[in-house]
Amino acid sequence: MGSVSLLRQFLVLAFSVILTISTPSAATSLPRTAPAQLHNGRSYISRLLDIPKAWASRRPRKDLSQWLNTHPKLVENLQRYENEVVIRFNVSTDTHEAALRKAIDQMLLDVWDFTNNYTDIRLEARRIRPLTGILPPSLQENYSVLIPDLARAVAATYPSDTPAHSIVQSLENDRSITPANDIPSPRRQGVDDIFFHDYQPLSVIYTWMKLLDSMFKGRGLVRLISIGKSFEGRDIPALRIGIPPSGETPGTGSKNTILITGGIHAREWISTSTANYVAWSFIRSVDSDPMITKILESFDIVFVPVLNPDGYVYTWEVDRLWRKSRQRTKMQYCPGFDLDHAFGYRWDANHHQTEPCSESYGGDQPFQAVEAAQLANWARNETKNGVNFVGYIDLHSYSQQVLYPYAYSCAVHPPNLENLQEVAMNLAKHMRLSNGESYTTTSACEGAAVDDISTDRQPTRHKTRVEAGGGAAIDYIFHEFGAHYSYQIKLRDTGSYGFLLPSEQIIPTGEEVFQAMKFFGDYLLGNNGHETWSDSVTDESQDKQANLAPGDVDRVELRRRRRRSALGEHKK
Repeated sequence: MGSVSLLRQFLVLAFSVILTISTPSAATSLPRTAPAQLHNGRSYISRLLDIPKAWASRRPRKDLSQWLNTHPKLVENLQRYENEVVIRFNVSTDTHEAALRKAIDQMLLDVWDFTNNYTDIRLEARRIRPLTGILPPSLQENYSVLIPDLARAVAATYPSDTPAHSIVQSLENDRSITPANDIPSPRRQGVDDIFFHDYQPLSVIYTWMKLLDSMFKGRGLVRLISIGKSFEGRDIPALRIGIPPSGETPGTGSKNTILITGGIHAREWISTSTANYVAWSFIRSVDSDPMITKILESFDIVFVPVLNPDGYVYTWEVDRLWRKSRQRTKMQYCPGFDLDHAFGYRWDANHHQTEPCSESYGGDQPFQAVEAAQLANWARNETKNGVNFVGYIDLHSYSQQVLYPYAYSCAVHPPNLENLQEVAMNLAKHMRLSNGESYTTTSACEGAAVDDISTDRQPTRHKTRVEAGGGAAIDYIFHEFGAHYSYQIKLRDTGSYGFLLPSEQIIPTGEEVFQAMKFFGDYLLGNNGHETWSDSVTDESQDKQANLAPGDVDRVELRRRRRRSALGEHKK
């Protein structure tokens, strides 16, 4: 067997190894003690070759009771969702939305999603009648049940059983033999997506990120970095992916950078899995797709799959539907901040939430949430070192939407609104072309309702939202760091599963976003998302003559002018 084939097989098998741990754990690193019988004097490769046999012993869980028998710790946790449902109110007027907002605040309800057309709410079935009792008559019967058995839906998102728990120790002990400089870019072989067949706990994600770092940093493609520490002291790791210029030490340059975050809200597991999937897709495509190569030569892409690690661990061990961080607040029994309302730009817009028990509570001052402050500090330090953020993608769920700034107000528009809208529509288009799923586009301020407020001088109109929009990450990164193309993408689905998207949809969702990111990178290169390889060579030589660096905002506009000029001459 040739060395390249052997290394490729090692890569596939190594990812299979990581999946042998999927039981939630409070630890952020994997155990380092393996049973003696795993070694037996056998070689590392022969032990790895046995892993597919162990993996093949996995069987899909047939029903909830069978699965719970193998996960006794979660039985008690699932009881919290007994008799809970998710309902959808159809919202057709500003008055309806304002009435819902008032009821939600009064009853401290968990809003799952809201748009201009509907609002999804999780609550105990017995609370539906009290809720409708305080709503206008036109809303009292204007709802439907989306998820009638929340406990069952929650249980279905946890991974199926995996054997050979401690084989990962073999990988941890012997991984140093990996010749990082010679590892080829992996190809699609079906099994290489095995990491994405289930949602993964934090410990497995961390090990997977370390594995990618050790395999590919020798060629300068991947570098594992740290954004900072969470409130509970967990690391917030990130993967910096890019091809360094010749002669430059990987990760030390000042390339234009695209930032992609996931897991800001702990329960949105698909956002974390998608960030990881897109990172992996860029890595494995670098030697086979000229467009990916061009993008990674021009930009670094920083993936932060779990910005809220404390909350993410809590969703695995205690409350699958926990949204916020786990930081202490002024109210002892209501911990946690909504990180997407904790950033410093227009933090207090639209009457920010002051109730710590609310799911959208962002704190009593900007950056009170540790994790939001850590991301902002890291980004600020990057800019001081010459990094220029040109794009930001914040992954969330659910509702299949592409949202652009501003989130804090619908009355104020960003100066490049037309370009933001154009790119948003193309992101949605490329996701639809991938798997046929439709994504809508709108401003992140959507969901605003209007109340009439009269004063002695004149009547005014004051915008109220189902959820306050100030302090959003996309507004902050857009405004403070000049990432002119900042978006929040709400992933699958549109409500049938909500935050409890089946694991079978991880890969299709990841593929949708990967195709969108290919367009995004190409657009930022100035090619309007449909560059041919010959075009890129010509444009690069012209850019050198114009003394423009790859990814410059001026370069984007210059290329468009060139193309418009060329089209005009052709018509003549």
